[in-house]
Amino acid sequence: MNKLKYLGGYSAVVIDQVHTLINNNKLAGFLLEKYPVSHSIRTDKALYTFVIDLKTQYLRQSNSISKVIYDDKLDVLHQALGLHTFISRVQGNNLKSKNEIRIGSVFRKCPIEFLTMIVVHELAHLKEKEHNRAFYKLCVYMEPNYHQLEFDMRLYLTYLDLVGKLY
Repeated sequence: MNKLKYLGGYSAVVIDQVHTLINNNKLAGFLLEKYPVSHSIRTDKALYTFVIDLKTQYLRQSNSISKVIYDDKLDVLHQALGLHTFISRVQGNNLKSKNEIRIGSVFRKCPIEFLTMIVVHELAHLKEKEHNRAFYKLCVYMEPNYHQLEFDMRLYLTYLDLVGKLY
């Protein structure tokens, strides 16, 4: 059986179920049944608006975001699906900071639920830098179905890795 790199931390039972879907050519059907359409947020400007709307809804008091873009250079092979960067610079007597969010270009054409899950993950880094209990609690606060969406997104990436385009 081939290695499923996006599902490394899951139990053998789950991995066997995924292999069964793959071997029976049913993974695409499973994903398309749950997530039948791709979102329409294709430009960096639309992505910025989408992220700011979510931030305003859930993290109004957190630091501002200066830039949000789709990034072709993010390497999904190395678990970088999105990236939150925090840069501090000294300008005179002031310390200026800016937050940037970069989303992997693979999410330009995916279900809105997957894009939301990635954005929620990166927004949670505004408050919690580490992947700890508080971080995931914040993710679930912003997206109650966070953990299921993360798993389904990993199935989607597995499908893209094995076959290619879904939408």
